[in-house]
Amino acid sequence: MKKTFVLIVLFVLPIIAYLFFASGVNNFGRLPTLTEGIREIEASEKRVKLANNITVLGFLGNEVENKKGNAFNLNQKIYKRFNEFKDFQFVMVMPFGTEAKVEELKTELSALADVSKWKFVFLEPAVIQELFNSLKTDLELDADLGTPYVFIIDKERNLRGRTEDEDEGTKFGFNTNSVADLNNKMEDDVKIILAEYRLALKKNNANRAK
Repeated sequence: MKKTFVLIVLFVLPIIAYLFFASGVNNFGRLPTLTEGIREIEASEKRVKLANNITVLGFLGNEVENKKGNAFNLNQKIYKRFNEFKDFQFVMVMPFGTEAKVEELKTELSALADVSKWKFVFLEPAVIQELFNSLKTDLELDADLGTPYVFIIDKERNLRGRTEDEDEGTKFGFNTNSVADLNNKMEDDVKIILAEYRLALKKNNANRAK
C-alpha cells in the first residue's frame, strides 16, 4: 500500500495538476481587449507595422536622454526575456529631430542585448498625438510627446491590458519607471498573449492536418 501511495504521489498527481493548469490556460488565458483597431503606423520609412505583430508600443518623446532609464528597465525586464519570439517587436514612436539621440540610445542598448527588434519610427507631432489618442486610455502624453507607459498591442491592432487590476482597475499600460510593474504585471501579461497566439497556431495546424 505504501508503495502504491508513493507511486500515485510521484506520477499521478503531477499529471492531474498539469491537466488542471492546462485547462485553466485554455479557458481563462486571454488578455482582455481594451481598445479595438488602433491607428496603424502609416508614415514609417522602415515599413514598421503593428498589424500581424505582437508589439510593445512606447512613446519616448523629444527628451530621449530623460527616458534612457525607462528604456533600460524595459530592455532588461521584458525585451531580453521575450525578444526571440517570432512576430514580437518593440516599437518606439519618436518625434522628428530625435534621430541622433535615438542612435546613441541604440548603441547603449546594444551593449546589453541584440536590439534588432527595437524599432524606432519618426513621425510629426500631430501624427504621434493621433496615434496615442487612438489607444483611448486614461493617460496623456507630456509636453515632449513622451510617456513612461508602454502598451501591449496584438496582431489585430487591439490594445490589450487588464480590466480588473488590483491596483488600477482598468490597466491600459505599464509604467517603465517601476521595475515592480514590469516584473509583477507586464511580464505575466506578455506571457499570456504569447501563449494565446501559440495555442491558436497549434489549433490551426491541427485543423489543417485533419
